[in-house]
Amino acid sequence: MLTVQKKENRKKIKREKIIDAAAELFSRKNYHEVMMEDVAKLVSVAKGTVYNYFNSKEDLYFSIMQNRLERLTSLLKERINSEGSTIGALRAFVITLYSFMMMNQSFFLIFRKETLNSDQKFCDNLITLENEIKNIFRDIIFNGINEGLFREIKDDFAVDLILGSIYGTVYRAVENKYSEEKIFNEKQKLYDFILHGLISDLNGNSNLPLINKTIIITRTVEQSKESSEIFKQLGANVITFPTLDIVSPSSWREFDKVVKGRTKIDFIIFTSAHAVKMFVKRCSDLNLILDYSKLKVTAIGNKTSAVCSKFNIPVDIIPEKFSSEGVVEVLSSYNLKDKVVFIPRSEIGREDLPEGLEKLGAIIKAAPVYSVSIPPEDKIAKYLEVLKNSKPDLFIFTSPSTFENFLEILKINNPVKYFKNYDIAAIGPTTRAAIENHYVNVNIMPKEYTLNGLTKAIVEYYRVL
Repeated sequence: MLTVQKKENRKKIKREKIIDAAAELFSRKNYHEVMMEDVAKLVSVAKGTVYNYFNSKEDLYFSIMQNRLERLTSLLKERINSEGSTIGALRAFVITLYSFMMMNQSFFLIFRKETLNSDQKFCDNLITLENEIKNIFRDIIFNGINEGLFREIKDDFAVDLILGSIYGTVYRAVENKYSEEKIFNEKQKLYDFILHGLISDLNGNSNLPLINKTIIITRTVEQSKESSEIFKQLGANVITFPTLDIVSPSSWREFDKVVKGRTKIDFIIFTSAHAVKMFVKRCSDLNLILDYSKLKVTAIGNKTSAVCSKFNIPVDIIPEKFSSEGVVEVLSSYNLKDKVVFIPRSEIGREDLPEGLEKLGAIIKAAPVYSVSIPPEDKIAKYLEVLKNSKPDLFIFTSPSTFENFLEILKINNPVKYFKNYDIAAIGPTTRAAIENHYVNVNIMPKEYTLNGLTKAIVEYYRVL
C-alpha cells in the first residue's frame, strides 16, 4: 500500500507530465486549436484524468506559464545572490535566462507569443511574475550605474531593449536548431554584447580593463570563488577550476611535540591562510590555548594576517615582501640567536625560510599542519565540463601545486602544446620556475607576490597589448 508521501509524489510527476505535453501543443498551435483530448492523448491518459488535475483548458494554460515563470524567477534570484559583484550578477542573469529558455523551448515559444500579443491572455498573477523578472534586471542596471560601472542610461529602456535582445537570440537559436557548441558560443557573445553596451561611452571606451577576457583561476574551490570576484569587477569572464584540496597532514606527531612540549616558542611564522586555519583547528582539537603575549607572530601577506585576526591571533610582523626572503630580511633586525621559531606549514614546505633563519642563529621547529592533494573526481567533474567548453585567454597559477595538479587532472603529457595559444600568469618566482621547468612560457608575474599584485600586473599586461 502506497504511503501518502508516495501518492503525492506520483501526482506531482503526473501533473508535470501533463504540463510538459500541453506546453508542447500550445507552442505549436494557437490557443483555441488545442483541445484537452489532444493533451490527454499525448500523455496516454483519459481526458477525465487531465480534468482531475486542471479544471479547464485556461487553468492548464495558466499553470504552464505560472510553473515556468516561478521556476525561472527562483533560479535567477538564486544565481544572482551567489555572485559578489554587479558584473557577476549581470552575467548570471543573462546566461541563466538564455539557458533556461533554451532548455524550456516549448514554454519560451508560448511566452514569446504572449509578449508579442497586444491582447495578452496573461492574468494579473502572471504579469506580476513577468514584471518581477524585469525588476531583478532593473536592480542590476541601477546598481551598475550607481557604482560607476555602467554608463548613464534609462533603466526601463535598457531593460526592455536587453530582454528583447535575449529573447530574440533564443528564438534564432530555436528556429535554426543550433548545436550545443553553437548555443554555448552564442550565449557568450550575447553576454559580451550586452556588457559592452552597458559600460561603453559614445566613443566605445570602457572603464573595465579586462572586458572580453576569459580567465581560468586554479586554486582550492573556496579560494577560486573568492579570487574570481576581483577579476569579475574588472569585466573578465572568470572560470574557476579547483586543482587543490587542503587536508590534514599524514601525521600530527611533529606539531603536537612542539605545542604540547615544554619548548618555549619565541616566534611563530604563518606562511599562508591555510596554515593559520589548520593550526587553530589542531589546537582546538587538543584543547590548547597559546599565550601570544609571550611570543611574536609573523604573518606573510595581508590575507594571512586577516585570517589571524579572525581567530584572535595578534600579528606583530607583516613583511613588506611577501616571500621567504622578505621574512628573513625583516626578522634580521631581531636578535634570533638561540630563539625558537615555530613554522606551521604545508607538508611539502620549502626549506628557504628555515635555512635563512638558521643562518641568523634561530632554532627552527617546522611542523606540517596541512597537506595539499588533488580534489576528488566528484568535486571537480562540473568544472572539467565548463573548462572543456571554454575559450580561455589566460590561466592563473598561484603555486607550483596548482600547475602540477592541473597537468595531472587533465592528463596533459605535452604542456608546451597545450598552453601554446594561452597567456600564463604566475603569482611569484617559485611558481614561475615550476611552470618554466616544463618549458611553458610565463607571460605575467607581479612585483608584489599577492593576488592584488597579480591583478595589477594582469591589467597592465592587457592594457599595453
